Amino acid sequence: MDAFIINGGRRLSGTIRVNGSKNAALPILAASLLTDQPVTLSDVPDLADISNMLRLLDDLGCQIKRTPASQDAPDDLTITADPKGKSHAKYDIVRTMRASICVLGPLLAKRGEARVSMPGGCAIGDRPVDLHLRGMEALGAQITLESGDIIARAPSGGRLRGNTVFLGGQFGPTVLGTANVMSAATLAEGLTVIENAACEPEVVDLANLLNAMGAHITGAGSPRVVIEGVKSLKGANHRVMPDRIEAGTLILASAITNGQLTITNCPIDSLLALGDRLERVGIHTRATSETGPRGERSTVEVSSERVLKPVQISTHPHPGFPTDLQAQMMALLCLADGNSVITERIFPERFMHVAELSRMGAHLFRQGPTVVVSGVRKLVGAPVMASDLRASASLVLAGLAAEGQTTIRRVYHLDRGYETLDKRLVALGADIERINDQALDA
Repeated sequence: MDAFIINGGRRLSGTIRVNGSKNAALPILAASLLTDQPVTLSDVPDLADISNMLRLLDDLGCQIKRTPASQDAPDDLTITADPKGKSHAKYDIVRTMRASICVLGPLLAKRGEARVSMPGGCAIGDRPVDLHLRGMEALGAQITLESGDIIARAPSGGRLRGNTVFLGGQFGPTVLGTANVMSAATLAEGLTVIENAACEPEVVDLANLLNAMGAHITGAGSPRVVIEGVKSLKGANHRVMPDRIEAGTLILASAITNGQLTITNCPIDSLLALGDRLERVGIHTRATSETGPRGERSTVEVSSERVLKPVQISTHPHPGFPTDLQAQMMALLCLADGNSVITERIFPERFMHVAELSRMGAHLFRQGPTVVVSGVRKLVGAPVMASDLRASASLVLAGLAAEGQTTIRRVYHLDRGYETLDKRLVALGADIERINDQALDA
């Protein structure tokens, strides 16, 4: 396994482009199973989770063709699904990522049957798939569990039936559940209404692709999504939206190093909650150009005041503060002048980075789903361990700002969601070396 050695204290400066969104790309890739015509996708990030999803699609009978794109973008992907392919998403692939559950709805709707192993992924708290299954049952599917697999079968006749589906969960709407039910409902007979749907931009991006394929979806991005089922879908071309979590992480990397970054292809309109909190802290983001719907591909300049102010943050479903930026924001607030309060309302156990940041000199006190962050004058380098994707990013940010050397083990978590982040930060002035962690034990 790889590790990072970071020598902190260097200000970041320069220009960096935000890659396509992993969280949008995964259900979009799964949606290619809904048609036997080619679906061509651009700006799909080159990440471990994406590679695993492509491996799964290949195993399910999809042909995947890569076409070189522009110099600063990944290859275009053209996926052509064989409707006679397998319908079994096996454990050896599914265990690597939770988003593999996204193939459940498309397989069920197109092939009439789906067998999907219970998914794996980051251990950041309880994320049951019961809402996905409830949605499929509402569309007429019969659900059984066998040997760790979810088995879903369409009703007699082979076609799902439209219905009203309520997707409220203990911690709010489910993004992947909304994507799964919305995808399945495109080929269902009649009208489907999803109440308490997730409002995240990634759901809108999926709906845009599905509509380009011939689906009839309205209301995506609101709590009520309406899908009028069609008999078949066609191929389409689609550019994946920029990754708002990567964009937020880069903004916070600039802030924690008192740097001066220009960030292109930045979905600033999807980061209003982050921008609101950062303004109160003393971090300013200014869009110098806006392209795409609602400025989703903006160029943004980041600047920081000399003294960072404390702030209160509570994570919520979109458009609230993203849970996927909670750990990175905590790293920044470790250096604020005063006491900040962070409350995690999506995944209350998502605080495994607290102990590691404390090793670097942070003053953190956790009580249930809340952490009080007492700002310190400096963080100090230390050996730390990454526990999940976003915790990894928070440790990288802390290492960039810390005095001395920080060693981060298990950065494979980071590689699941950030493409060559170490190399890209080095190009901005960071001092990061990737090594095999066995060298640390020699």
